[in-house]
Amino acid sequence: MLTIHRVRAVRLVVDHPSETRTEPGYAVVVEGSRFGAIGPYEELLAEYGERARIREWDGVLTPGRYEPDGATYLEATYHPDPREAAELGSEPLTGEALAALELTDARWGASARRGLQRLFAKGTTVLTGPFTRPAVVAAVSRSGIREASGPRPRALIPTGVADFAVFAENGDCLVTALDGRLVHRRR
Repeated sequence: MLTIHRVRAVRLVVDHPSETRTEPGYAVVVEGSRFGAIGPYEELLAEYGERARIREWDGVLTPGRYEPDGATYLEATYHPDPREAAELGSEPLTGEALAALELTDARWGASARRGLQRLFAKGTTVLTGPFTRPAVVAAVSRSGIREASGPRPRALIPTGVADFAVFAENGDCLVTALDGRLVHRRR
């Protein structure tokens, strides 16, 4: 599937991961799981528009966030099920509150899936490991999120993997995509 993502601007890495430039009026073309092109929306529309689906987001498209504490967030934190809110609340549990819970592999797996959804809602596309709990390993693997052992450069480049996030002016994440597939969309 060919998709043009039209946004207010695209944030590009210039020469080094810490040096970025925001290009108003730019868009990205996603072909399958990769970026096909990045450039001014009008040019991309002229070249790809007849055969592409167009998605419009009111924000800035950037590389996804990197979460350096991924293993801790998923393996040393319990993310309660909404059905447990009356008993446990809705915020993640750590420390003594976590130790008081009797967690089976199934509960760890469900917690990891909820934790991943929270990360996607923040625009995260890369996190650290390694993960040791089998249920967490399975959840991370199935989610498609990238696992890195340390910081890595993130850039939007043609032919690069289409992992990205779109952020509104107020900083809220509107969309997170992995391999060009939307894994989070703010409603």
